[in-house]
Amino acid sequence: MAVSMRDLDPAFQGAGQKAGIEIWRIENFRPVPVPKSSYGKFFTGDSYVILKTTALKSGALRHDIHYWLGKDTSQDEAGAAAVKTVELDAALGGRAVQYREVQGHETEKFLSYFKPCIIPQEGGVASGFKHVQEEEHKIRMFVCRGKHVVHVKEVPFARSSLNHDDIFILDTKSKIFQFNGSNSSIQERAKALEVVQYIKDTYHDGKCEVAAIEDGKLMADAETGEFWGFFGGFAPLPRKTASDEDRTVQSHTAKLLSVEKGQAKPVDADSLTRELLDTNKCYILDCGLEVFVWMGRNTSLDERKTASGAAEELIRGSDRPKSQIIRVIEGFETVVFKSKFESWPQTTNVAVTEDGRSKVAALLRRQGLNVKGLAKAAPAKEEPQPYIDCTGNLQVWRVNGQEKVLLPASDQSKFYSGDCYIFQYSYPGEDKEEYLIGTWIGKQSVEDDRVSAVSLATKMVESMKFQATQACIHEGSEPIQFFSIFQSFIVFKGGLSDGYKNYIAEKEIPEGTYTEDGLALFRVQGSGPDNMQAIQVEAVASSLNSSYCYILHSGSTVFTWAGNLTSPDDHELVERQLDIIKPNLQSKPQKEGSESEQFWELLGGKSEYPSQKIAREPEGDPHLFSCTFSKGNLKVTEIYNFSQDDLMTEDIFILDCHSDIFVWVGQQVDTKNKLQALTIGQKFLEHDFLLEKLSREAPIYIVMEGSEPPFFTRFFSWDSAKSSMHGNSFQRKLTIVKTGGTPTVDKPKRRTPVSYGGRSSSVPDRSQRSRSMSFSPERVRVRGRSPAFNALAAAFENPNARNLSTPPPVVKKLYPKSVTPDSAKKSAAIAALTASFEKQPPPARETIIPRSVKVSPPTPKTTPTPEPNSKENSMSSKLESLTIQEDAKEGEAEDEEGLPIYPYERLKITSTDPVSEIDVTKRETYLSSEEFKEKFGMKKDAFYKLPKWKQNKLKMALQLF
Repeated sequence: MAVSMRDLDPAFQGAGQKAGIEIWRIENFRPVPVPKSSYGKFFTGDSYVILKTTALKSGALRHDIHYWLGKDTSQDEAGAAAVKTVELDAALGGRAVQYREVQGHETEKFLSYFKPCIIPQEGGVASGFKHVQEEEHKIRMFVCRGKHVVHVKEVPFARSSLNHDDIFILDTKSKIFQFNGSNSSIQERAKALEVVQYIKDTYHDGKCEVAAIEDGKLMADAETGEFWGFFGGFAPLPRKTASDEDRTVQSHTAKLLSVEKGQAKPVDADSLTRELLDTNKCYILDCGLEVFVWMGRNTSLDERKTASGAAEELIRGSDRPKSQIIRVIEGFETVVFKSKFESWPQTTNVAVTEDGRSKVAALLRRQGLNVKGLAKAAPAKEEPQPYIDCTGNLQVWRVNGQEKVLLPASDQSKFYSGDCYIFQYSYPGEDKEEYLIGTWIGKQSVEDDRVSAVSLATKMVESMKFQATQACIHEGSEPIQFFSIFQSFIVFKGGLSDGYKNYIAEKEIPEGTYTEDGLALFRVQGSGPDNMQAIQVEAVASSLNSSYCYILHSGSTVFTWAGNLTSPDDHELVERQLDIIKPNLQSKPQKEGSESEQFWELLGGKSEYPSQKIAREPEGDPHLFSCTFSKGNLKVTEIYNFSQDDLMTEDIFILDCHSDIFVWVGQQVDTKNKLQALTIGQKFLEHDFLLEKLSREAPIYIVMEGSEPPFFTRFFSWDSAKSSMHGNSFQRKLTIVKTGGTPTVDKPKRRTPVSYGGRSSSVPDRSQRSRSMSFSPERVRVRGRSPAFNALAAAFENPNARNLSTPPPVVKKLYPKSVTPDSAKKSAAIAALTASFEKQPPPARETIIPRSVKVSPPTPKTTPTPEPNSKENSMSSKLESLTIQEDAKEGEAEDEEGLPIYPYERLKITSTDPVSEIDVTKRETYLSSEEFKEKFGMKKDAFYKLPKWKQNKLKMALQLF
C-alpha cells in the first residue's frame, strides 16, 4: 500500500510508539488528542478514535484501533472517525485490527481498557457542551449486564425500569443501592459491585454507604425498606418485556462479498476457503453480529476506505445497529476471522514487509519526530526464572502398575524414559507450607502407567483437600520450575517398571535399558548448577550437536566431548554431571574437530550432526479464559486485560502462556468439576483455541484458589488476602466495598506436611532448611572421588527420610555428648577423606561460599511425655538428662583462644537445641580440642592450613556448614 504525506493526519504523528492507550476526539472532522486525565470519559454526542498499543514478549508492538460512536453523534462525524481509523492504521504500517464500537453495544475487548466500566455523559463538542457546574445531587439509576465486563446504561428512575433478570444500581445522595434481580448470577452481581465502587469513588469521593438489596426479600430489613421507599413502597415487579435493545442479532451462515467500485457483490463459492481472498482486493464477510472487512496487502488506502464505507452501508441498510464491524489486514487476521473458514493454512505465503512502516517512519523522521516505536523492537533475552523457593523438601515415587514405589535419596533425580514418576515438593509460602504434586511422563512409558500416575497423583491432591498445586509434565517439555526443584536431573533410556518390561517383551523389542557398564551417550544441558540435566541419547555420531557437551562411556572408558559453540560454563556442567554418572573414573576430554579414533569407534564412526541448540517452546503472551465444561465439551471465553479480580471463586479459568498452561479452580467449584481440571487442560491443548500450535505435551498446572504458587501469581498484581477470603464472589466483593477496599481474612495456620509411603513428615524450621545446591551454586564437585568419600556419603545418607538436597529430619540424640553408635564409622570416614585430599588434584576454581548470618534460636519444643511402664523411655529420659547436664558444663568452658566451648550436637546445622550468638560461618571453632580432633581427624592448626575448599568440604560432611 502506497503511503503519501497527504494521507497522514498531523494528530497521528508519533502515535503507537509505546505501550498504552491514546485517544482522539473528532472535532470538525479532525482528530484532536484527548488529555489523559479525561481517558474513560465519553460524551454521547461525540465520536472518538482509540489506539491500544501492546508490547509483546517477542519485542514487537501490537496495535488495536477502535472508533467509538456516541448514540447522538452525527453521521458525518461517525464517517470521519471510520476514515481516520483507516489512516491511523496506515501510519502504523497497516497491521492493526480495527473495531467499530457503538454506544451500549461495545466489544468486551474495548470495555476491558476502561475497567470497571464506562458511563457516557450527555452532550458533546458539536453541541457546545460545557462542564456542568456543582449542583444538588441527582438520583440516577443504571442497569448492569455482563459476567466478565460490565455494560452500564442509565435508565429512567422508575419502578418500571426494574426487572428480575438484571442488576440495577440506584445512586442517591448518601447511599448507593445495588438491586440484584433474582435471575442474575453471582458472578454478575460481583462484577456490578465494581461499578458501585467506581460510582462511590468518582461521584462521592469514596464517602457514602453501600447497600445490597435482594430481589424478593420484601421488607425484611431497614435497607430494603429504604430502597423501596424511593419508589413509593414495595410492589411486585412486572415481567421483563423485550425491547429493541434486548433483541439479539442472529448469527447466520457467513456470506463473502467482494467490494468493487464501492459495491459489495456476493462471491459464488460452495465453501469458504483462504484461496477465495485475492491480495489485490477488499472483501466483506457478513456473519450477522460480526461483519469483517478483509483488506489485501496490495490494496490502496482509498480502496480500504471504500470497503469500510460499504460495510457501514450494509449494516445501516439491514437495520443492524448492534452488529460489530472488524477490519483486518491480510497476514494479520484474528483467530475469530480464520475460524469462519473451512480451511485456513497454518502459514500463508504473504509478502509481509516493513515497507509501509518504513515509509511512514521516513516521512516522520524528516519532520524531526522520534520514530523508534515504529520499528520492531529486539526481543528481550532473559534467562527464565523458576519463581519458586528451591529450599524445600522433595519426595519421588516410580509408578509400577497401580502402585508407587518410593525412591531412595540417591535415585531421586535419576529417571528412566520408559517409566512414569510422581513427585511431591513442599516449600515455604507466605504464611503456610505450600505443596506441588506432579507426574512426569516418560516418552517410552506405557499407557497403563501414564493413567495410573495421574490417578495416584490426583488422589494425593484430593487427600490434601485440594490444597496442593498439581502438575502434569512430559519428558522433553519440562518447565524451569521442575528443573530447579530437582537441580541435577538425569534421564536414562529404557525402564524399570513391570509395564515397560512386559511391553518390550510382547513387542520383541531389544532391551535398551541403561547399564553402568554398557555403552551410553549423554547430552549435558542447563544454565547452571541449580539447573542442569544429562539426557541419554542414541550412542551414534549423529546425536552430537556443536552447541552442547556430552559424556560417552563404555565400561571403564569415559570421554567428555565439547562442541565448538559451548562455553566454559557448559564445560563445568559436564564435570558436575560426571561426578554423578561416573564418579570414580577419570575422563578423556575431546574437543570438536580433534577427537581420537577410539571416540569415533565407540560411536560407530563419523557422521554429520547439527550445530543449532534444540529449541524449547518459548513463553508466550498470557491469555486468560473462563471455561464451561459439560458432557465432554469445552467452551471458553477470553478475558481481555485480565486482573486477579476476574478470577471468580465459582468458576474454572485457564491461563494460557503457550509454553505451559494453568487451570485455576475456585474454592466454590464442586468436587466433581475439580477432579476434571486436568481433563479440561488437556481438552484446551487439543482444541488450540488461539491457533498458536500448542503442544499436546505442554505442562499443565492445576492451581487451587488460596494455594496459588508464585510462578502463577507473577502474571497478576496479586493480593493473597483476596484469594484467602471466605464466601462467594459477591459476598467477598461486598465486604471489600463496604470496608473501603481492604479484604478481611483469617490468616490460615501453616499446614502440617503430609507424608506418603511411610516417610517422615518432619520439616525443619525455615532457618534450618537448606538445600546445598541452592545456597552454594558454585560448589565444586571434585573429579575422581575416592572410595573413602563415597563411604562417607553413604554413612550420612538415610534413603528413607530425605532427598539429595535437604537435611535429614531432626532427631533427638539420646547419647551423652556426641558419642553415637556410628560416630566411630563417621570419624574413620572423615579421616580417610582427609587423607584422600592429598591425592586429589586441586579444583578448577575456588568454591564461593555465601556468607551466613547469625541465627536466633528457635522456640524450644515441648518434650513428648514418655509412655508409662516403659523401661526404654525411662532409660532414654535419664540419658537425655545426662546429655543436658554435660552440655551445660561444657557450655561454661572456654578454649585456648578464649571462645566458649559447645558440644558438636548443638553446633551442627540440624541441631534441635542450637547455640545462639555465635559466628555460624565458623561453627567448628567452638568445638573442644578433643572433640575437634575426634570429628576432623586432625588438630585445629592443621585443619586451618588446608585450602579453603577442603575445609568447607569437611564442614559440609559434618553438617557444620
